Amino acid sequence: MPKVTYIAFDGTKYEVEAKTGSTVMETAIKNGIPGIEAECGGACSCATCHVYVDPQWTAVTGEPSAMEEDMLDFAQDANETSRLSCQIKIDDNLDGLIIRIPESQA
Repeated sequence: MPKVTYIAFDGTKYEVEAKTGSTVMETAIKNGIPGIEAECGGACSCATCHVYVDPQWTAVTGEPSAMEEDMLDFAQDANETSRLSCQIKIDDNLDGLIIRIPESQA
């Protein structure tokens, strides 16, 4: 199983195993990672699962879709590494992925 490291705004690290085919958001919720609210349940219709992908992983996770970019407009403190965690599918290429969680969700 690929491992994902979530880093909370206060620097606390959570390293968890992720099921291939799940999303970064689903993995966070399943493992009780704080800071990812996921109010829409992964439908890409809000920005409450906003995260920052560590720069070394942005090429591997890919670019956000047009729909995701529209939702990121509602994310607080979005930047060039911002993604919605519900839109990042876990596969073996993401083993070691580092995700940073913003201070708050929009």
